[in-house]
Amino acid sequence: MSSEEQSDLVFKALAAPVRRDLLDALKDAPQTTGELCARFAHLNRCTVMQHLGVLEAADLVLVRRVGRRRWNYLNALPIKHIHDRWIGEYARGAVGMLDRLKSGLETETVAG
Repeated sequence: MSSEEQSDLVFKALAAPVRRDLLDALKDAPQTTGELCARFAHLNRCTVMQHLGVLEAADLVLVRRVGRRRWNYLNALPIKHIHDRWIGEYARGAVGMLDRLKSGLETETVAG
């Protein structure tokens, strides 16, 4: 799979608020699917599993099975790759623009 296709999967996975909530739930520690279902009691188990499947396909959730339990782990690397590719590059441009603006304002103040 190309990096563009992988990025598309990540963006699509992050588009749904419930999937972002699932990732937030996994931020501090891995949880079993049963624990996630209890935490998101307003959703049925099948719906939680479908959302976890989308997150797993995007490589945002890693799964380890221990006996009958399915442990879900947050994998933040795809989000970091998105940040590095998109957000970081645009942020550098914005910081440069702010620096030029500040320098211009300081020059006007000294000259004025």
